[in-house]
Amino acid sequence: MSTKVLEPAFQGAGSRVGTEIWRIENFQPVPLPKSDYGKFYSGDSYIVLQTSPGKGGAYLYDIHFWLGKDTSQDEAGTAAVKTVELDAALGGRAVQHREIQGHESDKFLSYFKPCIVPLEGGVASGFKTPEEEKFETRLYTCKGKRVVKLKQVPFARSSLNHDDVFILDTENKIYQFNGANSNIQERAKALEVIQFFKDKYHEGTCDVAIVEDGKLDTESDSGEFWVLFGGFAPIGKKVATEDDAVPEATPPTLYSISDGQSKFDSWPLGAATSGTEEGRGKVAALLKQQGLGVKGMTKGAVVNEELPPLIEGGGKTEVWRINGSAKTPVPKEEIGKFYSGDCYIILCTYHSGDKKEDYFLCCWIGKDSIEEDQKMATRLANTMSNSLKGRPVQGRIFQGKEPPQFIALFQPMVVLKGGLSSSFKKNVAEKGLNDETYTPESIALICISGTSVHNNKAVQVDAVAASLNSNECFLLQSGSSIFTWHGNQSTYEQQQLAVKVAEFLKPGITLKHAKEGTESSAFWFALGGKQSYTSKKAAQDTTRDPHLFTFSFNKGGTSMVEEVYNFLQDDLLTEDILILDTHAEVFVWVGQSVDPKEKQNAFDIGQKYIEMAATLEGLPPNVPLYKVTEGNEPCFFTTYFSWDSAKATSHDKSNGSNQGGPTQRASALAALNSAFSSPSAIRTTSGPRASGANQGSQRAAAVAALSSMLTAEKKKHSPDASPTRARNSGTGNSPVAPRKSDVASPESEPSQEASEVKEEDAVEFVSESNGVDSEPKPEPEQELETTSESSLSTFTYDQLKTNSDSLVTGIDFKRREAYLSDGEFQTVFGMTKEAFYKLPKWKQDMQKKKVFLF
Repeated sequence: MSTKVLEPAFQGAGSRVGTEIWRIENFQPVPLPKSDYGKFYSGDSYIVLQTSPGKGGAYLYDIHFWLGKDTSQDEAGTAAVKTVELDAALGGRAVQHREIQGHESDKFLSYFKPCIVPLEGGVASGFKTPEEEKFETRLYTCKGKRVVKLKQVPFARSSLNHDDVFILDTENKIYQFNGANSNIQERAKALEVIQFFKDKYHEGTCDVAIVEDGKLDTESDSGEFWVLFGGFAPIGKKVATEDDAVPEATPPTLYSISDGQSKFDSWPLGAATSGTEEGRGKVAALLKQQGLGVKGMTKGAVVNEELPPLIEGGGKTEVWRINGSAKTPVPKEEIGKFYSGDCYIILCTYHSGDKKEDYFLCCWIGKDSIEEDQKMATRLANTMSNSLKGRPVQGRIFQGKEPPQFIALFQPMVVLKGGLSSSFKKNVAEKGLNDETYTPESIALICISGTSVHNNKAVQVDAVAASLNSNECFLLQSGSSIFTWHGNQSTYEQQQLAVKVAEFLKPGITLKHAKEGTESSAFWFALGGKQSYTSKKAAQDTTRDPHLFTFSFNKGGTSMVEEVYNFLQDDLLTEDILILDTHAEVFVWVGQSVDPKEKQNAFDIGQKYIEMAATLEGLPPNVPLYKVTEGNEPCFFTTYFSWDSAKATSHDKSNGSNQGGPTQRASALAALNSAFSSPSAIRTTSGPRASGANQGSQRAAAVAALSSMLTAEKKKHSPDASPTRARNSGTGNSPVAPRKSDVASPESEPSQEASEVKEEDAVEFVSESNGVDSEPKPEPEQELETTSESSLSTFTYDQLKTNSDSLVTGIDFKRREAYLSDGEFQTVFGMTKEAFYKLPKWKQDMQKKKVFLF
């Protein structure tokens, strides 16, 4: 590419985070207007570039070329060729994907929330251009629990069936037709799509109607719907198509393409990194030659990843050591002292932000502990969790892989040799081994590492000079004396921690200090003589972006793991088990509506995933593993999502405790199911969309549908009903609350979710005494957010940077970015404020660190 002129349409491509799209027109890529993003015409071919933030200031690229079912071979070929050119322009660092209409990958679909819109026609000859088209009534099928696959089908009664959800988009009204056997999750997702259609293509002013399969009322929206199809008539059974085929899970196959040999065994370590650096340099040079400066292309300073937030202080920590078939409480003054031959149970009771009690329950497994103690620790921890109604976050932590939130519970944390349990002592005796268990009188060398409360710990090592390291501090215990040894490259924090550990092990002890190079003969004598030792720093663990996976069982008993791309909190569906892999930790999230038998297997599922990922992805086999139940998510889990506590657990706030009740997500879906089961049709009224609405929220869509269910009833069927008003759900409708008899009619058969949900859990109603609907007031949280944003002053980037010479004062320094103008924010971050604040908190902070606004 250095000798070839860069395709003009690709100038500046990949210079900022986000999505860029080109359509092939007359064999050339033409940038698509952002207003048309998400529309894909069947007669066209497209190139889609997704740019994501990577490590060290670089960007990661995925290039997809999308081929419509009616596109010509010439256009498809052009899209493929131009994809290769774009990849070359980006230094050959992009991952290329081929997308066929109707068979798009989940990753591709995840860029367009809630869905892509497939349309007939295109710019090719023989098709009308979009500008020439008048509004056309279209019928779609809507499939998918997380990523919606929308497909246009012929506008005919024969297209309908009892198993799917359909959306009929007409000029003045959008209808949702729910097949009698359709899935509740797909019904909820269809509501999101309808809201998207309403806002994007109808300026937020059209009516929306829900039509139930098999429930005909000629005076209602149902009658209007069937008139559009030429009148009501029975619909046929679903005809199976290739879209409904579920591919059988088959083991992956690796094919050789080089003289019968696979070359992966000799793949040099670091080859990928060096290639990335080389490609990055080529791209920077090429674009500089083209007169462009691309942010993020050149190698930047190493960014320290933000650690997950720690459990809030002020809680109560209890520790038990496993001894035979029982657990022995560890005295308060000994908490923080662990033996490598033992297993422990730790229970931390604390209060989160909403003042309810939360629990962190975990087993710590010493590297020299015996299997019998490990199993007993797991068994007793499960018993404790059950006694607390399954509310604790339950973890399994191995020695040497302690996560920050665990280490922070102990000040300090010291790991010593040997063990105190009877099982460990018996095992040592039977094998004829020397018991090296630490005692206050033994010769012991303890390595001090870490710089703060989340990573400072002390570990006993072999008491020989070769164990020393110039980057660390050490304590040497010899009889009644304790030496502190400071390596030449050790930190002040390590030196302070050494003093703290010595006081913990031997309160009131007088220390003898030794700096590297000034040791006394008594110091070397205790270590058995002077020897050479290292000055190399320990290798840092590889950091990777988090990934979310769904876990399911097939009929044959085999398991399937599928990735959820660009995941959000709304992807945590109450019927599912999901796995969050941060590479440093693995979480198994269990929805409340999961089968009880599968809930009990959560740790087995997590362990099976770790074994698989250890083989395929290099995941450490002793990585911390947690079981997290819906409604009890800890802060070090929610930090990986743009978390909205309003969608989380609904609990009894009167006594400040969580009774393990259903979540608001479950409540909303149950309410939606109840609404669909009632004999009344649902119609949402027209009106502008309220500010602060969340398109991605199934809960919001479900509550909106439920709360506005009586709009038609009030006007047509219940003139004597006392009108009431629901709290604004954020969907932009003007909701009117249903009567209790309409929320759950005696004839309806609600699902298990619905049977567990009280009416007040689904939606909160406020009665109007004068019988007139008033304008819904925004929720306090929304009102506060709007006020705080509008009241902020605007400053320049130079004034807000942490290294600025003219730093402004009197601002909230935790939110420096909020004071930028919209235009300068786009320039600095390469995205809009709206897109930025949709990122998880940890990703926001990473971006702010890169531009000196953290």
